[in-house]
Amino acid sequence: MIPTPRPVALALRGLSKSFDRPAVEALDLTIYGGEFYALVGPNGAGKTTTLRMVVGLLRPDAGLIRVDGMDALADPVAAKQITAWLSDEPMIYDKLTPYEYLEFVAGLWRIDARTAEARAHELLDWLGLAPNAHERCEGFSKGMRQKVALAGALVHDPKLIILDEPLTGLDAGSARQVKNVLRERVNAGGTVIMTTHILEVAERMADRIGVIAGGRLIAEGTLDELRHKTGATAATLEETFLTLVAEEARAA
Repeated sequence: MIPTPRPVALALRGLSKSFDRPAVEALDLTIYGGEFYALVGPNGAGKTTTLRMVVGLLRPDAGLIRVDGMDALADPVAAKQITAWLSDEPMIYDKLTPYEYLEFVAGLWRIDARTAEARAHELLDWLGLAPNAHERCEGFSKGMRQKVALAGALVHDPKLIILDEPLTGLDAGSARQVKNVLRERVNAGGTVIMTTHILEVAERMADRIGVIAGGRLIAEGTLDELRHKTGATAATLEETFLTLVAEEARAA
């Protein structure tokens, strides 16, 4: 019996971007539908630059970006309609309440009022924000602001969710709520791509892990596959990651 091909949520081919020096260099990456994918690497490795090109905030110097089969460079609006983006320092409007903010974002996506209201209530409940739904965001902690921003990113029900360091600075309770929401989205068939410096989170949550260094993907696979690559079958992701990066530096 021939296996059914897995749907591809994101495909990058030859993706490159330079500033004063190459930040991303001929990067090839394939991420499948229904997958939780963690992209890890040292500071300056090209993780954030890659994600910013995927969501249309940076124009690549070369390469191809396909989101759910669509050419994201040729039709960026269509790609953004099924994509969510959450940066490590998300912007929300301090004078709005969480509920007003979700109404505003839903309006930008032209979601009808009844659907927007239902999604807003669902997301606020999901993220533990219901008790604060009608308080101004200006007095919120970083964790609460991050959850409001995540709710805004999800209000148009995206298929592909892209997050840059979403757990940095969150307390344990907020981090758990965000992780639970992301895992539920994947379980429902969505795709999550996340960069993180918290390697324990990648180890526990990711279906596959990509290791990027010097703007190139140097290793990819499940944790067991990455361990096999280093020959340390019982190593943690942190130990495996450090070994892979050190080997790449020696080979450079």
